[in-house]
Amino acid sequence: MKPRQKRFLYIVIAIAAVGIAVGLVLNALKDNVSLYFTPTQVYNKEAPEGRSFRIGGLVEEGSIKREADGLTVNFVITDLHKTLPVVYKGILPDLFKEGKGVVVQGKMEAGGLMRADEVLAKHDENYMPPEAADALKKAETAAAAANSSSAASPSSGTPGAQ
Repeated sequence: MKPRQKRFLYIVIAIAAVGIAVGLVLNALKDNVSLYFTPTQVYNKEAPEGRSFRIGGLVEEGSIKREADGLTVNFVITDLHKTLPVVYKGILPDLFKEGKGVVVQGKMEAGGLMRADEVLAKHDENYMPPEAADALKKAETAAAAANSSSAASPSSGTPGAQ
């Protein structure tokens, strides 16, 4: 083999090795990536089925129910537009409260129930995960648009008649 052919062979082998390494790394990361969704996105079937993902929003007022075992907690997460029931077995963070921001990681079960593996609560009064804050703003905007369109619809009757 000529030196030029050897160099070309080494370059091809190096490119193939780098390609294989990148492929293995991406395959390993695929299983560890946790996507973030809102209750509205889950309701619209945008969340993956059979995979773990994160969902964020507010804990709905009056929704926290503890079971007799002391560890299992049922609650509802809302983005002020849609809601999603969650069940979690474990110790909740101290800052977990109704009306406060929360991010839950887990899998969806049949019937639209989220079985949580992890619950994260905000750490101070002003903090909310950026994704959750954006989702709440979008939900508020959508709700305001829906309310204004229903208020702007023409009423039956003759204008000016009383």
